[in-house]
Amino acid sequence: MEKLWMEMPNEKESSALQSYRDLDAWQHAMDLVQLTYELTSTLPTDERFGLTSQMRRAAVSIPSNIAEGYGRRHRGDYIHHLSIANGSLKELETQFILLSRLNYASKEQLHPIWQKAQETGRIMFRLIQALEATK
Repeated sequence: MEKLWMEMPNEKESSALQSYRDLDAWQHAMDLVQLTYELTSTLPTDERFGLTSQMRRAAVSIPSNIAEGYGRRHRGDYIHHLSIANGSLKELETQFILLSRLNYASKEQLHPIWQKAQETGRIMFRLIQALEATK
């Protein structure tokens, strides 16, 4: 049976990458987007065009740049897009800190999403290192 585009790959089916969707970095980044949308849906409505919008754009930028880089023909372009994704991740982390400082979210609310951001960053860092080592 053919997989739908939105179905996640089964790890047991193949160990080879067939798509950007097979990348751990992309999968974790997508989880981070979902968590960010859930968190920002609780922000005050007067932040809809401020922090909410900015945080969602930064979060969406992470898996989008991972996917775009994967689709590029040159390894240097791929690394460049991973670097952009990493910059967006740091932007999002800064906004999480700001939420805490403004008392829009508690440390308990932010802990799981912060952990996901850190994990995503570690995975992207390892991916960049692996790509740079094979240049």
